[in-house]
Amino acid sequence: MSDISALWNARSVAVIGASERPGALGRKPMDYLLRYGYKGRILPVNPRSEQILGVPAYPSVRDVPGPVDLALIMVAADRVLGAVDDCVAAGVPLAVIASSGFAETGEEGARLQAEVVARARAGNMRVIGPNCIGAVGYENRVMATFSPLFGAEEVPFEPGSLAFVSQSGALGFGAASLALERGLRPGWVVSTGNDADVTALEVLRELSQEPSVSGLLGYLEDAPDIGTLRALAGSGKPVALLKSGRTEAGGRAAASHTGALATDDRVLDAALRQLGIVRVDDIDELLDVARVFESERRPAGNRVAVVTTSGGSGILAADAIEAEGLELSTLEPQSKEALAGIVPAFGAIDNPVDITATVLSDPTLFDRSLDVLIADDSVDIIVACFCVMAGPDVEKAVTSLAKAAEKGGKPILVARTGADFLAPDAPRDLREAGLPEYPTPARALRAAAALWEVSRPRTALPEASVGAGTTGPLPGATEPELKRLLADAGVAVPRGRTVTGPDDAVRAVEELGGSAVFKAVVPGLLHKTEAGGVEVGVTADGAALAYARIAALGGDVLAEEVVGDGVELIVGVHSSDLGPVLTAGLGGIFTEILDDVAHRLLPLRPGEGAEMLAELRGAKVLAGTRGRPGVDVAAAADVLHRVAELVQDWPQGFSLDLNPVRVLSQGAVVLDAALTGPAATASAEATVEATAVPAAGGAR
Repeated sequence: MSDISALWNARSVAVIGASERPGALGRKPMDYLLRYGYKGRILPVNPRSEQILGVPAYPSVRDVPGPVDLALIMVAADRVLGAVDDCVAAGVPLAVIASSGFAETGEEGARLQAEVVARARAGNMRVIGPNCIGAVGYENRVMATFSPLFGAEEVPFEPGSLAFVSQSGALGFGAASLALERGLRPGWVVSTGNDADVTALEVLRELSQEPSVSGLLGYLEDAPDIGTLRALAGSGKPVALLKSGRTEAGGRAAASHTGALATDDRVLDAALRQLGIVRVDDIDELLDVARVFESERRPAGNRVAVVTTSGGSGILAADAIEAEGLELSTLEPQSKEALAGIVPAFGAIDNPVDITATVLSDPTLFDRSLDVLIADDSVDIIVACFCVMAGPDVEKAVTSLAKAAEKGGKPILVARTGADFLAPDAPRDLREAGLPEYPTPARALRAAAALWEVSRPRTALPEASVGAGTTGPLPGATEPELKRLLADAGVAVPRGRTVTGPDDAVRAVEELGGSAVFKAVVPGLLHKTEAGGVEVGVTADGAALAYARIAALGGDVLAEEVVGDGVELIVGVHSSDLGPVLTAGLGGIFTEILDDVAHRLLPLRPGEGAEMLAELRGAKVLAGTRGRPGVDVAAAADVLHRVAELVQDWPQGFSLDLNPVRVLSQGAVVLDAALTGPAATASAEATVEATAVPAAGGAR
């Protein structure tokens, strides 16, 4: 048994601050342990009592005979240090500190909290909390909590397969109570309070190793640790997280386009998506996802068939399928032929399949239609929608759905739009049949999308190596220097070179075919266009004047070939709390306005560059639209992978912006490059002189 798993596997629980006084917090855990039938040793600690609620008490945890697996510390904040010292002396491996008055109260409380954790760690003891409501492991009846939830007259609590972990104890146990009300079965509920030592994410990772856990649900307030997230995702158990604080974090370098666009919250979204962890926005959604996590059936793909008794529900379901990134299945011809012999002429056999209200007079419509959809290899998930059906009609529909689910092994979700009083037994019957139920098609499809997210095959996210290296470009590296590095990495850049004067400017234009782009190379000048630092279409006749205007900005002048028309992307890499992040999006100079970007933690998996581009709202622009031909998406994806590989040995703290990257009918060319960040040890390649930049597949 690991130290953390004592929260639900403890064979002995010491309650420090146990009390018989009615209403005292120190009484509640004692009440709950006794009331719910905890089979282990209950060890109340109170120096002024010989027994608590009929259980022998001890003056100190040091005096308790035999090992103590878990201590629940419920004394005032100023007495917690002494209690921790006693637990360390007694060899207690894990303590839950329920007491408040620590970091949540300010600097003095934070210092006290740090001292508590330091003493515990020095004594090889882990700490949950402080300022937390405790934990419950129902299978073993470990009720190490004072939550009022378990003091209710009747608590519909039975062993289940869902695990709830929350930094906020009140919110966590409140969500658990709503789960119970909805017929869900949480078997573990843990609050971690201030997360001073053991974090909520660590508890989730530990619970993922429990064989009977079918789904993990968490509420987080602090930024998660990427290593623990990776381990949690690697467990193979479905995970959904509600992470508060979606507002933009301050402190992003305004100089970096991609740094400004890749807020901490967006980066977390990207990381969770890469890892196959579902992120939800509120408690309702968390519980909706929990319901589908209870089911053992997993989809083989994202193609959805809808069978409905209401055309309106079918339309709403089809809308939700697209909105959630799922696919409305195109039924096989033989399926449509079979459905044509089943569905009334005024119904619909194209997906969504509308069997109409005729099912009320002919209940076999559900059976026969579901048999067709179960047998159709183009269908991975079935959503059944019915409205205002009552009593026996609902019972017959549930029987048909249960048989179909058992027969085909495909997940079937139910959208039953109608009040419970129409069919009071329906929620219980659907739950017993393993059929997740929702009041609307949209909620059913959101849960279906979550189920696919945790089920779809994915390779493990490689460990990031970026930030560990010591080589990279010097801080403030010029555009020509960066383009030399890109060219060496196989990324296409325009042909060009720096020019030394008016006459050399004329020669450069002639070398580049009679027309060129002149650009200012000025340290710190990141928005060249706005500053008048870019002139396009410079000819030999105008080269001297163009040179003079650009040089007046105070730096070198770079002359480059004119690159043909295409679609402009922004590509960048910057550091984040979760690791280095690659950002790609549409935009060029309109990047912030369009705000159409995708993010990935580095390193990339094979194929992820193409996935990022496909996620963009403007992906159709790349593919070609309104008579405009498509561009070379494969080349753009290749740029993403090559840039990701290039930066893997760069030290942490940099921001690299490639803006724009012009994607052509063949190839993709980096037109501009800028770097911000702390000093790095320059490699031999990074100290290259800002002279000629050779072509690397650039196009005119």
